This record gives sequence, structure tokens and C-alpha cells, in this order.
Amino acid sequence: MAASDLLNAALSLRRGEGPRVGAERIALLRALGELGSIRAAAQHVGLSYKAAWDAVQALNNLFETPLVTAQAGGHQGGAAQLTASGRSVIAAFERVEAELGAVMGRLERGLGAAADGRHSPGEVGGLIWSLGLRTSARNALRGTVTRVTDGAVNAEVGLAVASGVGITAIVTRDSVAALGLSVGRPAIALIKSSFVILARGDGIVTSARNQVDGVVAARHDGAVSSEITLRIAEGKTLTATVTRASAEAMALAEGAPVTALIKASHVILAVE
Repeated sequence: MAASDLLNAALSLRRGEGPRVGAERIALLRALGELGSIRAAAQHVGLSYKAAWDAVQALNNLFETPLVTAQAGGHQGGAAQLTASGRSVIAAFERVEAELGAVMGRLERGLGAAADGRHSPGEVGGLIWSLGLRTSARNALRGTVTRVTDGAVNAEVGLAVASGVGITAIVTRDSVAALGLSVGRPAIALIKSSFVILARGDGIVTSARNQVDGVVAARHDGAVSSEITLRIAEGKTLTATVTRASAEAMALAEGAPVTALIKASHVILAVE
């Protein structure tokens, strides 16, 4: 059997129902460490600048401390530098990947032609493929449960996602029990970008339970809509999708202070 025919697997990392981090993003991290530029790293690994920028934000949101310190724009297309955490993640990923290769060798010998008779090779492949499912939520913020306020039907759950930054979610009592949500429990807040409303100015009065202050870190315009990424804490971002007309009217340029408004009922919680 040729080496190219050997059974292999792609390692990916994920917290809860958040996005997966696989070899492609680890390769991007390596390139960022070597080249110090998001645009240069994107070209090196065959990504668009926007895809690389999004990957950097997703990586930083996935871990407790940022893996990359990055700045959008500039003559280099976004200067970037790996943190100590970023270098540690690369090293750990490489070690696990090597171990996984050995495991897959044993798995191939054990599977044979599905000798146990319970799954055909095609079914086994389908089971493995299903592990690659992802959430459609644009924002996946990891945090720790700080409070659970019980109600007759629903419960209010507070999640600390960064120093001084909290997210409140309204979920059913059944969900609290099923997810095992209690103070100190790690959890992921999933928020669709279309659920994030942006506001500027002082004295904002709104019924939205979550009001998160930030500054515009990046803006990507389309024909109709604009994607606005806010930096809400060190290494933490929140992305909103608004109409391009709104982005223009609100002057949502990089560095502009903005408040993100999110209804508590629009926050989905997930646990590992």
C-alpha cells in the first residue's frame, strides 16, 4: 500500500458548539509567527486577507488568552505577532497530531474490513464525517458562568467572557439542567451576527439586556451589507452584520467607539 493510501485523520479543536480549529488555522499561526503580517501569512497559506483576519479573531475568541496580537489595515495589510499562548498552541497541536497519526495506524489495522460486523466502511466514514459539523453562529465567545437566576419557566444566566465583559442569556430551566449550568462552569455564548445591533453616542436607553462597549477593529463592505468587527476586550471580538447604509451613516470606521446591543433571548449557550 502506498503512503498516500494510508488512513489518516485531520485533527481539529473546538469548545462546545463553537467553530473548529484545524491544521489550516495552525498553518496560518505558523505563517503569522514567521512573517509578522496577516496579509503575507494569508498569501502564504492561500487565504484571502478577510478569511485570515476572521480566522485570527476566531482563534483569539476560542482560547482564554489571545494567541495573536493583530491590527487590521496598514501598509502591510495587518501587522500580527504570536503571543506565548499562540506558540504553545502550535507546539501542543503538533504533539497531538503526531500521536493521532499513530492512533490512526492502529485504527486502520483494527477496522480492516469492518471486521466487527456492526458498521460497514462507508458507515464508519459517515460517522467520522459527521464530526465536522459546525455552527452557523458568527460569534462564539467562551466564558465562565457567574450567576444563574431561576424563574418559573426560564432562567437568566450570566457569563463572564473577559475581564469586565459579561453576556446575559435567557434559557429555559430545562436547558439549565440539561447543560449543567452552574456558577464556575465554562460555557460558550453563540450569537448570530445579525442579532447584534450597533449604537453610537452617550446615554443610550434600550431594552436589550446586553450592552457591550467596544471599538471598531475591522469593517468589510459588501454591495448591501457591511460586516463590523468590534474589539470588546484584549483578544476578544464581536462581529455584527448591518446594512452598508447604516455603516456609512454611523461612520463605522476603524477605531470608532461603538456599543453592541444583544437581546438575552438571542444568546445561545453551549457546553463541552
